[in-house]
Amino acid sequence: VLGTVLFRKKNRPQSEKRIEIFTKLYYNVKYLRRKAGKIMEKTYYLTTPIYYPSGKFHIGTAYTTVLADTIKRYKKLKGYETYLLTGTDEHGQKIEEVAKKQNMKPQEYVDGAAKAAKELWKLMDINYDDFIRTTEGRHEKVVQKIFDRLMDQGDIYKGEYEGWYCVPCESYFTKTQLVDGKCPDCGREVKLMKEECYFFNMKKYAPRLLKYYEEHPDFIKPDYRKTEMINNFIKPGLEDLCVTRTTFDWGIKVPKDPKHVIYVWLDALTNYITALGYMSDDDTLFKKYWPADLHLIGKDIIRFHTIYWPIFLMALDLPLPKQVFGHPWLLQGDGKMSKSKGNVLYADELVDFFGVDAVRYFVLHEMPFENDGVISWELMVERLNSDLANTLGNLVNRTVSMTNKYFGGTVEDKGVVEDVDAELKAVVENASKAVDAKMADLRVADAITEIFNLFKRCNKYIDETTPWVLGKDESKKDRLSTVLWNLIQSISEGARLLESFMPSTSKKILEQLGNGHVTEKPEILFQRMDLEEVMKKVEELHPKVEEKKEEEAVIDIEPKDEITFEQFGAMQFQVGEIIACEAVKKSKKLLCSQVKVGSQVKQIVSGIKAHYTPEEMVGKKVMVLVNLKPAKLAGVLSEGMLLCAEDAEGNLALMTPEKEMPAGAEIC
Repeated sequence: VLGTVLFRKKNRPQSEKRIEIFTKLYYNVKYLRRKAGKIMEKTYYLTTPIYYPSGKFHIGTAYTTVLADTIKRYKKLKGYETYLLTGTDEHGQKIEEVAKKQNMKPQEYVDGAAKAAKELWKLMDINYDDFIRTTEGRHEKVVQKIFDRLMDQGDIYKGEYEGWYCVPCESYFTKTQLVDGKCPDCGREVKLMKEECYFFNMKKYAPRLLKYYEEHPDFIKPDYRKTEMINNFIKPGLEDLCVTRTTFDWGIKVPKDPKHVIYVWLDALTNYITALGYMSDDDTLFKKYWPADLHLIGKDIIRFHTIYWPIFLMALDLPLPKQVFGHPWLLQGDGKMSKSKGNVLYADELVDFFGVDAVRYFVLHEMPFENDGVISWELMVERLNSDLANTLGNLVNRTVSMTNKYFGGTVEDKGVVEDVDAELKAVVENASKAVDAKMADLRVADAITEIFNLFKRCNKYIDETTPWVLGKDESKKDRLSTVLWNLIQSISEGARLLESFMPSTSKKILEQLGNGHVTEKPEILFQRMDLEEVMKKVEELHPKVEEKKEEEAVIDIEPKDEITFEQFGAMQFQVGEIIACEAVKKSKKLLCSQVKVGSQVKQIVSGIKAHYTPEEMVGKKVMVLVNLKPAKLAGVLSEGMLLCAEDAEGNLALMTPEKEMPAGAEIC
């Protein structure tokens, strides 16, 4: 007899209460006891970064919010009252310029972009609680209050930003950043200019932030991100942060000095508390949910969320979020995203091809905890056919079909047990614990793998018990009923675990299986796809541009003075592996890479931003001049040099080993 216990968790609002069904296989009825006679009140506040409102969303961008939605759903199933915040960052010079190019007013432009973002989140079945826009009055008013408070208490002061200004690039540079006295980005002439602005005193809070890191080891995840923040940004010395600009108008004005616009991060980051009603007439949500349990962000903006944001909160005398997780990136499988290659992967297009839950499964399953994941049309088709259509879809289809064929759709546990049943039972019972453990560590990809291991074990159970053979022997009918009963209960448990990750699929499975009474006809959960047909449709969406083949050119350069063998021997060249990379702030030319050379990690700044994206850099094996004297470029310390080749047009290509070589291998 299967024991089923129904109860409601008290901490949920009446409108959201739902019946939880707990099943245990092969046991008589067992009642679940309430510890201490009650269930404790629990809340969980989860945020994603607010996105710059651009055109269509690449699937890598949508990953953060799919991940957040999954964690929220899982916490809710565990009895938490949850709150998920997302939104759009709608101020700044770039938006002002983009709107102007499209003959639109900035507000008109961001209105359309925010609408598109909301439609996409709906398409991706993302269950957010609030969508904050930084152009909303509830946000702008509070940002101005925060600015005034920080200025009144001396954390913000007025000063001048002086630097060499490039008019076409609209950017400031220090003297050391210039190349031959000219703009490092475009090569044009620059002139010395000053701009009045307000600064935030970052230096004042740096020691307190380091102490917080030490006392809260789980504040930044993964752990090595904290090391990056300390070694690369805090220990070298935090510079005071420019928090206003006067060279553009689209932004929140400084109340007491309206020619200044509050700039970027002081505006954007504060959305996490303004959305909850901080400094407003109704701060009920703020009191209930702050500090946030988790900020989910991409690794490219972890510095702002783990240095600037904590310091702003310290200045406001507010508690810091409990954890910031800088997840890796989802990279293109065949290199840089390019319309000419036809490899642009947009979230809405992927949903059109594969369906919402298939896309959710893919991005959650293929993103490791610490390293970048890879996505491609080919990999999507492979996963759809093998994991979803075969492992899961075919399993449900066979189980429903056999139950209808042999028992008219209804089976029960006849108690005819064999050793193989206990093995299946052990996998089912351990699955929930394994998923709990993985989710607690934010290892979502590993959690979904545990669920599919359960489904794989169910498929193996079918092969071991051979229901089609049992069905031919009337004396084995009770055993066959028990086998199908075990399958239905095991798959149902897997479907319940799957709910947070693939909500629609979970619901469809449970509706088909019932509780021993299946539907008359199985529903195809995932239809297999032909890769050639998919790629043909993809090419129609993104036609490739044929490149003209040219004869290979040769280049002669002016020879330099000869050097001795001893001079060459003084230079140390090694193979390095790029483990992280980001653009250098205020530079259109520089990328900052973390390069693993042997057991060491060196930070190297390179002028290759026009030729490589940070995403492309990660994972590359490159040739490194290791013993170059360290120097600061654009204010960022560089501890070596990456070797590149350059053609006549100025195109650069990183020099990489012809064969696979370990990081640290000597180049001689």
